[in-house]
Parts: sequence; C-alpha cells; structure tokens
Amino acid sequence: VQLQASGGGLVQAGGSLRLSCAASGRTFSTSVVGWFRQAPGKERAFVAAITWNGISTKYTDSMKGRFTISADNAKNTVYLQMNSLKPEDTAVYYCAAGQFLSRATTNYDYWGQGTLVTVSS
Repeated sequence: VQLQASGGGLVQAGGSLRLSCAASGRTFSTSVVGWFRQAPGKERAFVAAITWNGISTKYTDSMKGRFTISADNAKNTVYLQMNSLKPEDTAVYYCAAGQFLSRATTNYDYWGQGTLVTVSS
C-alpha cells in the first residue's frame, strides 16, 4: 500500500486547509486511515482516523470540532479538513493505513511521506 499526502502549506491563524491522502496498491488489505502530526522536537501525535467506509471515526479531543476527517472510498482518498487553524497546529502531517481504528502509531502498517502545515500568527 502506498500513501501520498498532499495539501499542506502556509496559512494564517484562523484559516483553513484540506489535506488529502491518496492510497494505491493493496488498499483492500487495510481497514482504516489515520492522520498524525509531528511538530519540531515533539513526538508524532494522533489527529484523527476513519474507516474506509466512512462509518466510524476517532478524533483527538482537542481537535474535534475544528478538524473533520472524511473518506471517498471510490477514489481511495481520505481527507482532513482543518478549520480555525492555530500556530500550534504547525507540524508535518502524516497519513497512515492499518487494520484498527486506533490512536497508536504502532497499529498502522503503512505511512505516507508527510505534508508540512505552517500556521502563522
């Protein structure tokens, strides 16, 4: 399974971005896609995850209400809509695919290369 994350960039505080994670290869071997982020000097942290059928989602509490994850099964693509962005949201955002709707990085088998989101104050 190959994952390609895109959509990052520079945005002012209060702005919005939509990240995309396009999957290819043996996507049927996975059940969920998650988004994680890693700020400079910090550990990779869970953001949100979704099942490919879009029925089940999981969020980090602090981002619920600002971030929305969605899936387009026909396009093998998962999106992360990020609104009301804050400077502390600045990080490299990674998408990952796995079998379980989980917050743990160890439950994800495949990782994309990451896309940088920078939020200026």
